[in-house]
Amino acid sequence: MRWISGLALFLAGVVVGGFLMPSSSAQEKKGTGLRLNHVGIAVSDMQQSLDFYTKVMGFRVAFSFPSADGKTTTTYLQISRDTFLEVAPASATVPPGITHMGIETQDENATISRLRQAGATVPDSRVSVTKAVLSNVMAPNNIRLELIELTPDSLHQKAENSWK
Repeated sequence: MRWISGLALFLAGVVVGGFLMPSSSAQEKKGTGLRLNHVGIAVSDMQQSLDFYTKVMGFRVAFSFPSADGKTTTTYLQISRDTFLEVAPASATVPPGITHMGIETQDENATISRLRQAGATVPDSRVSVTKAVLSNVMAPNNIRLELIELTPDSLHQKAENSWK
């Protein structure tokens, strides 16, 4: 009988904690202003992967870009209001697997400056086809971190705003 009351207390704590702590707070480190926005992956079979992530996992297509011949290329799948999976076809130079992590910042220029002062090599930012501001920094082990600042017109921000 004690385990039932313990379980009830635990579940009550989970419910109350869920209401008191916003979901984005768990992934934001105080003081850096950075959070995970997306993970980029390259896949060997685009349609099979899109079917898996939409039909099996239940992610919705936020936006995508067709190639010149009309085939689906880079596609952003929305996992939650502000978290995405970027899926792109693998190629001879980009094998299947994780390609990068998109790290969101509220101020791209300040983040780049802070990272440069800490010793990172970071190119100047640019506006991408998604209308987000991007730059890359290489972490140890050749891991690419894509710094991303969402503009009000960015496709990411529009997807977040349309989340229900």
